[in-house]
Amino acid sequence: MTSKMFMGDMPELMEIILNNLNNEFNSLYSCALVSRHWCKMSIPILWQNPFSFPSVQRPLYISQYFSSLDENDRLVLKEYGINVKFPNTLFNYAKLLKVFDLSSIECKVKNWLEFKLANSEPYSSLIYHIINLLFKLFIESGASLQKLDLYFSDYEINPEIFYSLGRNEQFFSRLQDLSLGLRSDFIIENDTALLKILTKNATKISALNFYAFYPDYDPHSLHALICIIKSQEQLKRFSLVGSEFPTEFQGIISALECQKNSLQEVIIESCECSTEFEVIKDCKNLEILRINDCNNEELLEASLNTLEINSYSIYASSIVQILTKSGTLLQRLKLVSKDEQIKEELLLLETLKSSCPNITYLNISDVGLSIQFLELIGNLQKLQFLTLWYICEIEDEPETLVTQFAKLLPLTLQYLDLRYSCLSSYIHILLINCHAPLKYFLIDRFDDEEKVKVLIEFCIRKRSLSYMGVEEYLNLDDNIKKEVEEYVTLISCERIVVNC
Repeated sequence: MTSKMFMGDMPELMEIILNNLNNEFNSLYSCALVSRHWCKMSIPILWQNPFSFPSVQRPLYISQYFSSLDENDRLVLKEYGINVKFPNTLFNYAKLLKVFDLSSIECKVKNWLEFKLANSEPYSSLIYHIINLLFKLFIESGASLQKLDLYFSDYEINPEIFYSLGRNEQFFSRLQDLSLGLRSDFIIENDTALLKILTKNATKISALNFYAFYPDYDPHSLHALICIIKSQEQLKRFSLVGSEFPTEFQGIISALECQKNSLQEVIIESCECSTEFEVIKDCKNLEILRINDCNNEELLEASLNTLEINSYSIYASSIVQILTKSGTLLQRLKLVSKDEQIKEELLLLETLKSSCPNITYLNISDVGLSIQFLELIGNLQKLQFLTLWYICEIEDEPETLVTQFAKLLPLTLQYLDLRYSCLSSYIHILLINCHAPLKYFLIDRFDDEEKVKVLIEFCIRKRSLSYMGVEEYLNLDDNIKKEVEEYVTLISCERIVVNC
């Protein structure tokens, strides 16, 4: 079996394995060196998004793209003092590109030019000239993008690129993920022309993101954005990030009416929700709603599987309608209040207890360890993931409340995150009284013998804990680490954190 894999007789299996390494650049590079067959499978994956390579590496790979430049382009680069002896290549690397992120490309081109020009600061005009060369090269090479991220800042698209796009419609034809950020202060005709090309050629987008959105865009730009929304055959995720907290959306949100049968996820950030957002009520298959720093959430009434709200302050009265309407369908809930405790907390807890018993993922911050909260936890008998941040100090009988909390944790619970919480001070009590078969446990610190002893006893008793995430992992005492790792793997929290 092993010999067949190395000889390339199992390409389907190897392709699956290598695709799972799509962000492991060093591993993919090593695979490319194993054999000719592995090289043929690794290189296309490695060059799908080379501009996402770690910034610590010099982006010398940009030189590989320019091996096929014509004499005019070579002369222009030579005038800028750039070495034009570009290498011959075994692959058409430009054709392999799947992700075009203008911000990443601009950054890497700048780094490449600094290296080519002996670390001198390159002119913006030269940076944009190189970007346009690459853009044109990708189009004419036969590349077909899956993801496009364009933020129109000072970069101006060369007119001849539009000619290339007209002759190579495949460049946008398979686009699935599109992110756009337009300028609000002025409009460049070429930008609108590109939006029109996207409307015509990119009709299979499943994820669409408008960021830095202003309501005072040029009417032509607004119309083009609306046309992009309406031209999609199966839009599943829509995201809008406001700039300067817009209150009007000029028909952008209303255009989602055309996607009411396909839309599954909506993300809204830094906006004042207007009546335009009531169109969300008509989205028959909407399952996920993520709201970051918005007002008037009550207008977003919908029946959901997943609700995420991150805000400087959260008022329960603004979201009880969503919670009530979602009811037994709601499985994943994240409520993070950044500046203060959740307002009308008792109303929130009572609504969740009476209406949402099927929650499997709960992430909630700034609530008290009250009797009402304990009753809610006891009612969530399908809970698998629980994150409790910024739980304030428990004034009355803390050990008794923590004991009750531990005993109420459901037997379905696998993941418990208690970082940045006063509960970290009572871990020994919690573990002694916990019957849940935890697999993942995340805390701030792990620095005394009593906690070590109780943790080991818990591991022996439950035999379920696989990973213990410690926020201050790098400061762990070596002796404690050695003693504990006979029973459970200690790891940095960021490696096992589960998000909504």
